[in-house]
Amino acid sequence: MKNAIRQFRADRGWSQAVLAEKLDISRQSVNAIETGRFDPSLPLAFRIARLFGVPVEAVFDDEE
Repeated sequence: MKNAIRQFRADRGWSQAVLAEKLDISRQSVNAIETGRFDPSLPLAFRIARLFGVPVEAVFDDEE
């Protein structure tokens, strides 16, 4: 699944480690989600969107 996490994170000047801490997940998980190797659970996807203050559809795109 494509996502805009890297862009949202960069816009705020956050490292993967900072985002991971805010989401209470590992930095490796953030990297795997950003690169599309791992799709987050629905609750985690909503937490990510809430953290960035945008709808979940603004962060994740299920079109290939």
